Amino acid sequence: MNGKFLTLILGSISVVGAIGIPMGDPRFFTNALILESSFITMTVLSLFRIKWIFVPSMIISIMVIIANTVSPKHIEIMTNMFPIGNAFVLIIGGYVLQIILLIFSIKFFKNRKMYH
Repeated sequence: MNGKFLTLILGSISVVGAIGIPMGDPRFFTNALILESSFITMTVLSLFRIKWIFVPSMIISIMVIIANTVSPKHIEIMTNMFPIGNAFVLIIGGYVLQIILLIFSIKFFKNRKMYH
């Protein structure tokens, strides 16, 4: 498996994020837009300079996982599965894809000399 797998994961997170932004709380629209922009930027960067995104991917994925975990509203949505769309976006985009991104960023970071 090569580093372009990270591009696929980052792109997937961007798509899920784009779906989730309109569902989220309008008070956090700016924050969500900044976060979404960072994932889109990392996706594009990963196409050309995969080594540049390992560390930012790890940092941002950890921040997203922590933020979702400490947010009482997010926990409530995910445990009640209501609204169902929001729950899926939070679980898939906020945990599943973030954990995959974190694991593979660490894996590829350890072998970063292979990626020119």
